[in-house]
Amino acid sequence: MSRQWNRRDVLKGLVAASTAVTSSLRKGLAEENPPATAQPVEIQITPISPHTFRLSMLPVKNGSVGSIPTNGSLVKESWGAPIARLRTEPAHAIAVGKVRLKIGFHPVSIAAATEYGDVIQQFAWDEKSGVLSFPTGSSPLLGLGEGGPQFDRRGTIDPMRSGQGGYQLATHGGRVPIPWIIGTSGWAIFFHQPFGTFDFTGTEAKFQPANAGAVLPLDLFVVVSPDPATIMAEYARITGHAEMPPLWSFGYQQSHRTLASREEVLAEAHTFREKKLPCDALIYLGTGFCPSGWNAENGSFVWNSRVFPDPKEVLDELHKQHFRAVLHVVIVSDKLHGTAHDRCSLSRFDEAAAGCYWDTHRKDFALGVDGWWPDEGDPLDIASRLVRNRMYWEGPQIDRPNERPYALHRNGYAGMQRYASFLWSGDVYSTWETLKTHIPIALNTALSGVPYWGTDIGGFVPTPEFTAELYVRWFQFGAFCPLFRCHGRVWKLRLPWGWNTGDPGPIEIKNYDGAAIPDASQLHDERVEPICRKYLELRYRMLPYLYSAVRECATTGMPIMRALWLQFPDDPKAVACSDQYLWGRNVLVAPVVEKGATTRPVYLPRGAWYDFWTGERFEGGREISKPVDLETIPLYVRAGSILPLGPVKQFTAEKVDVPLYISIYPGGDAAFLLYQDDGTSFNYRKGEWMGIQMTWNDKRRTLRLSLAPGSRVLPPVPRAIVVKLAEGTRNITFVGAPAEVSF
Repeated sequence: MSRQWNRRDVLKGLVAASTAVTSSLRKGLAEENPPATAQPVEIQITPISPHTFRLSMLPVKNGSVGSIPTNGSLVKESWGAPIARLRTEPAHAIAVGKVRLKIGFHPVSIAAATEYGDVIQQFAWDEKSGVLSFPTGSSPLLGLGEGGPQFDRRGTIDPMRSGQGGYQLATHGGRVPIPWIIGTSGWAIFFHQPFGTFDFTGTEAKFQPANAGAVLPLDLFVVVSPDPATIMAEYARITGHAEMPPLWSFGYQQSHRTLASREEVLAEAHTFREKKLPCDALIYLGTGFCPSGWNAENGSFVWNSRVFPDPKEVLDELHKQHFRAVLHVVIVSDKLHGTAHDRCSLSRFDEAAAGCYWDTHRKDFALGVDGWWPDEGDPLDIASRLVRNRMYWEGPQIDRPNERPYALHRNGYAGMQRYASFLWSGDVYSTWETLKTHIPIALNTALSGVPYWGTDIGGFVPTPEFTAELYVRWFQFGAFCPLFRCHGRVWKLRLPWGWNTGDPGPIEIKNYDGAAIPDASQLHDERVEPICRKYLELRYRMLPYLYSAVRECATTGMPIMRALWLQFPDDPKAVACSDQYLWGRNVLVAPVVEKGATTRPVYLPRGAWYDFWTGERFEGGREISKPVDLETIPLYVRAGSILPLGPVKQFTAEKVDVPLYISIYPGGDAAFLLYQDDGTSFNYRKGEWMGIQMTWNDKRRTLRLSLAPGSRVLPPVPRAIVVKLAEGTRNITFVGAPAEVSF
């Protein structure tokens, strides 16, 4: 939904800072001679789109203009020639799409306004310190990647330190800093060069380059739009659209730590199928981080013969049971360069070369490994992080060119979405505060262009707070994260049935302050497995909706987990809401994050909403109190929504001969594009995909189905569909031709 600029809203909170910067601008314009200390600079303005421009400030030395270094984050390095190259003040404003720029020198200042004259953003640069200042207004500041202080970045100083030592690991997880800051009043900035620290403690934000001796070049991409969808689309334009991972990666993934034997590996797989607990992937940690993992030691690609004496046979058996096998790997170099396609000479093996490093994977990959879990790498610089992300996307395609790869990373940067990289939040502690904090972390990560994200369900390091209740609440949250995966120490308590066996698994908590094994009284809780089954089955039933949201993300830049601001930018309470989110466009999720909770306050934005569990209708624009028991996470669906639900499956590729259910939530017209492809290949790029365009006319009470342009009918044909409304159901058969059902 787009909206028009409201002049009063735009200026609110900016006016004081704007006055100060404008005064500097006027002063600069009045000066005829620059001060002797001024560093010669050239300002270049390059249009990117009607909403976005590139602002580059380059040093001038001996008449030569400096260049902009690259780090791999941009989808392309050039957007054409600049429309302006300035070393002195222009006589008039410069038009860039729908933005008007007033630029001054000595001191350097840039004011960006709409075509109607509303000032949206301004920059002032201190030539001595290299500090760039810009006003932030009064609405929340979002983005900046994974981790760090949450939710609104206002009031913080962020050195943008990458890795698990970046900021409060126990509760906030690893830090993946991405210098993309969103002003929810209608602007956003991507700081391409240089990297540095953000200070949001004052009315003006200050950006300090990390290297005081290299403050130039300065290279920014500035987006001006009141529409959140446009802002996200522009970020995708700059850093790239997300690639589509395989469908199975959105099923449940079960991680393992210390393994006792080959028999244990196969027994865990068999138990999932025997208990009919849906699962798609089994992940195996490496020896080095546990006494007995899949390999011989950290960094090794030699199998642990005690657990996998016959790795191909074990992998074949897992595949027969329809599991994917994912292996943990640890990088052996602090720097990476090149691509997986570069040839590697064994006579001069270079562990920092992506081509050589990927070659070490290929023998195991040929045995039937389905995906990788690249760990560590915190010392990697920005370019190396993206080289590794890219390597795990392009490398597998060398041997399996028409199969979408899967990799779960611990670090990355802007642009990692181009390689379908999954990201998890690192070695967090099992506490209620961690669970609570991870909701806003999820939202800022998604707003920073990283759509495929999740956590170690239950927390990585067990503490005295790690109980069956905390595990269940975390599991419910995980069911509504793109990455749905359990992992952690005392790993058998990460199994859906693990809390009713009395066995927490190997004790691996020696080196962690505050770590503890759950009390024995917690280890026989028969409630846990049925609740896990409920959310596993719900996740698989919602896959048609989720996979359609994944496709929307890949084509538009809108994330899967959505801060309420993305859909309700005119609602201040929704914009500031940090403890609930939208799952796709229509489903509101409010995880329970308080111990012993019997109610959960939920803010419903304007409009009508339906309780997913009971069907009860509520008017929005207010907070309600939802009663909750242990098995309930509050879910609400917007009036004027279409929600497709598939059958319960034990794995994503299972063929189940039951109709597709389409639930209509009346109260407004609705549209939904149901997306389907084969889930594994790149054939969708060649038109091998099916889109069913669904349109609900609320006044006429009719649902119309048609084949989306550019798509084709995929089996099963004919397709049985049951349409559900409060007053009843209707059956419809879809064969590709337009069809309609009425109530």
